[in-house]
Amino acid sequence: MSLEDQLAGWTGPSSDSEKDKQDRSERMIRQAIDSHEPFNNCSLKVYAKGSYANNTNVRSDSDVDIAVECTEVLYWKESEKGVHTPGNSYEGIWTPAKLRAELLSAMSAKFSAQVDSTGSTAIQVNSSSARVDADVVPCFSFRYYMKSGSRDGTKIFKTDGSNIVNYPAQQLENGVAKNKQTGYAYKKCVRLLKRIENVMAEDGTFRELPSFFVECLAFNCPDTVFAHSTWTERLRAMLFHIWDQLKGDEPDSGRWMEVNDCFYLFHSD
Repeated sequence: MSLEDQLAGWTGPSSDSEKDKQDRSERMIRQAIDSHEPFNNCSLKVYAKGSYANNTNVRSDSDVDIAVECTEVLYWKESEKGVHTPGNSYEGIWTPAKLRAELLSAMSAKFSAQVDSTGSTAIQVNSSSARVDADVVPCFSFRYYMKSGSRDGTKIFKTDGSNIVNYPAQQLENGVAKNKQTGYAYKKCVRLLKRIENVMAEDGTFRELPSFFVECLAFNCPDTVFAHSTWTERLRAMLFHIWDQLKGDEPDSGRWMEVNDCFYLFHSD
């Protein structure tokens, strides 16, 4: 097999059988939530996010991330004091601890011993012969207020007391847009980089990197990188751009962004 043929094979998404298992995992998690009586009086949004939702996952590395967003409560932050006038404080029962506890109960009722709650962020539902691993993430609606408007995301409260703000809708939208702009080569190149990273990590050539970080590296490459006619040329152009732009100190302007275009890719917190 030539190098070009191997790289072309690595651009592919999950296999049909893996896709079936992914879809089944999502469907069964939704069923577990729908049948959990305490959630009858809670407004929830349940949706896939991450590589599975963005169609950038790769073969043999096909777990799914499912967000369970409680919309009963809106957490918020302002870019500077006075930008937003707050309303009345929430006084209901749906605290971060309550949401996580009920979600764990729902998953345990459906999947029994296959549930792992030791992680600080997600509740993991381990795979079976018919399902892939799934991370079920309890979160709340979040809004960031700016002088010129606002943007919506989610806020995750970890069990160690810290929290994370995510913007999954923006990640999905920006990924779709860049894929169209590049003649649908962008997501294939993301998968290509992920497969190479997986092989290097398995061989001990380099440490394992977060899948989202690899996706962000590709996102920050200009569209011209993806316009080459072969996967070998596209890969070479991506790697050269990444190396050339990141070999020194990061400049104050033109900083690289996450795919959501809301956070800098490189930051201290």
